[in-house]
Amino acid sequence: MLTDEQCYRAILSRDRRFDGIFFVGVSSTGIYCRTVCTVKTPRRENCTFYPSAAAAERAGYRPCLRCRPELAPGQAKIDAVGRLAAAAASYIEDGALTERSVSELANSLGVSDRHLRRVLQQEFGVSPIQLAQTQRLLLAKRLLTDSNLSITEIAFASGFSSVRRLNALFQKHYRLNPTALRKVTNLPQDILRCELAYRPPLDWQGLLSFLQGRASRGIEAIEGNCYQRTVRIDQYQGWIRVSPITKQDKLQVELSASLVAVILPVLTRVKALFDLAADPVLIAHHLRDLTVSYIGLRVPGAFDGFEVAVRAILGQQVSVKAATTLMGRLIETFGTPIQTPITGLTNLTPTPAQIAQLSPQDLTALGILLTRATSIIALAQAIVNKDLRLDTYSEIDRTIVRLKTLPGIGEWTAQYIAMRVLAYPDAFPHADLGLRRALNVEKPAQVLQIAEPWRPWRAYAAMYLWKSLEQVG
Repeated sequence: MLTDEQCYRAILSRDRRFDGIFFVGVSSTGIYCRTVCTVKTPRRENCTFYPSAAAAERAGYRPCLRCRPELAPGQAKIDAVGRLAAAAASYIEDGALTERSVSELANSLGVSDRHLRRVLQQEFGVSPIQLAQTQRLLLAKRLLTDSNLSITEIAFASGFSSVRRLNALFQKHYRLNPTALRKVTNLPQDILRCELAYRPPLDWQGLLSFLQGRASRGIEAIEGNCYQRTVRIDQYQGWIRVSPITKQDKLQVELSASLVAVILPVLTRVKALFDLAADPVLIAHHLRDLTVSYIGLRVPGAFDGFEVAVRAILGQQVSVKAATTLMGRLIETFGTPIQTPITGLTNLTPTPAQIAQLSPQDLTALGILLTRATSIIALAQAIVNKDLRLDTYSEIDRTIVRLKTLPGIGEWTAQYIAMRVLAYPDAFPHADLGLRRALNVEKPAQVLQIAEPWRPWRAYAAMYLWKSLEQVG
């Protein structure tokens, strides 16, 4: 449990990644809220923090009618509605209703069609179809502005059954004809371009340096100021290129046109990979002793959660270079070949289903230790069997506990995965040798003790400590 001071720092940021981790009771109003409540932040002396909604109510607080604590993702039974709504919305944003019905989506989430509709109406005030319709319109609007695709291609790529349907909804919702948004671009027909904003400053070179040292051969390539990689989402395959826009607090994302149908999940993954949701000024203020020389450093996330988790297992007790070499062999042997216009991008990362059917001997033949080969296959099987989810919608504590039940996965690996794949800001692989070196201590318990004042931003503290080793190495 975070201390009261750490909790107050978290609510100042309204960071959704803390939503459901704790609740705040405000004595001046008698109301308790989620960390993401949009009301004016209460004074520190009026705040009391509770680990659950039930604890806040037991203390005499009433739930906020604006942020509705009962909908927060979290541990209590009362919070199940919020978790279901968030999961359903994420699947809808990823295009789940483009090819599937609401009933099929509900079935995949383990609930009835009627219950799913009720939950989304309660959480967002709209039906599943209305939520999907908004996503389709926003995607079409983006493609009209940022691509050379024809209106017909945009209509079908956005999930509309016809151009007529696209035109009708644009007129109804935006009072515009879609062609009014068209811009002349110099892009080839097979490339899309989008922009993603972030809160400055952003240490882009720091991000590239971290990713370059861990880049998976055949899947990722860093050239100049650009990050490039191959992409597979469901049956869609292609590539992306990400680079900063000069004198703007934005990144430019170029995508192969083959990814147009999954452009929203692609952009969501890019945001996670480069930690664009962070508030670097707030974090730097809290970690001021660590951030003097490195303002804007982010926690690199994961474009593909399984890929990063496998890389974490391969990195156990070996150098970054050795783990990168092993990952390259695994991709070369079991990855799917793909043709791209980018030098070095030749493969797609293996899926959990592909790895789950391998034997440990298939991996040990690549020079991977038997214990790690067993861990990788067990991880893949847990994902395939839906016993484990590796994305930012996963429940933090439960996922970490489940990871540590897998053979060969201990606290270090679980925390590293939570840090990068689950995007948990307070994840902290305290047993890491590099952190001990940076802090000049011998025992992991000493690292935990030193790091206590850095909560709830210990993942960022870890990045700053690792960065400090580059200066002395």
